[in-house]
Amino acid sequence: MVQVMSCVLGLPWRVRWAKNEQSLRFLNSHPEAPMSGPIVPRKTPRQARARATVEAILEAAARILVAEGLERLTTNRVAEVAGISIGTLYQYFPSKEAILAEILRAKRQQLLEDIRAATAEGTGQGFEARLSGLIEAAIVHQLGQPTLARSLEYLDSLLPLEAETQALKAAILERVSGFLARGGIARPEESARDLVAALRGMIDAAGLAGETDREALFRRAMRLVRGYLGLEGSGFALDRDASGAELSGDEPGGILPPGPP
Repeated sequence: MVQVMSCVLGLPWRVRWAKNEQSLRFLNSHPEAPMSGPIVPRKTPRQARARATVEAILEAAARILVAEGLERLTTNRVAEVAGISIGTLYQYFPSKEAILAEILRAKRQQLLEDIRAATAEGTGQGFEARLSGLIEAAIVHQLGQPTLARSLEYLDSLLPLEAETQALKAAILERVSGFLARGGIARPEESARDLVAALRGMIDAAGLAGETDREALFRRAMRLVRGYLGLEGSGFALDRDASGAELSGDEPGGILPPGPP
């Protein structure tokens, strides 16, 4: 979910990735060499106006990445699309690499927050309803904005973010294993590793194949997870998420998770 797997079904990932025509166009427009610019923002936005400026920068970069490709993504082009001066952009970001890294960080943070919300205690929902929310969060992360998700997965291999990637994986596993333990699942740490790996494989494969039917993917993922956990005969509605909303369609919305004003 958070980065492209090195191999599925025995095929090199670049071959698998290129099987989708849209992915092939993206692949042909992107370098293979690691990106070397600084990846840390110059400052963190504290006030609403500053957050709005950073949001505009990140949204502009995401739109350029999806519509025009990485070769067109320059700080000047981002400033132009965001409707700000290049000087304003450089107040917050020293390079395009820092902008791209911040998009990745924001998307990862949103995934973790969605997983925490889905598995939280005290919501009045049962174990399977929260399990449904967990699966939905994983699917939305990958298929809510599928072209952007595939672009960011590719960029993850070019940016020096390995430590952050490992920290995210550890946080997700800790949260999922705790949720399973509270639900009475045996060997929760082992089960969490298995389920995260299985969901990542299924969702990544769907993304690589260009799949857009999130409800169908949700139903398959729920069957897989319930079968693994031995949850039989609950009669749970597999075509709905925990809130009753349908799971098909693209997700709108910004890059940054909500923050203080």
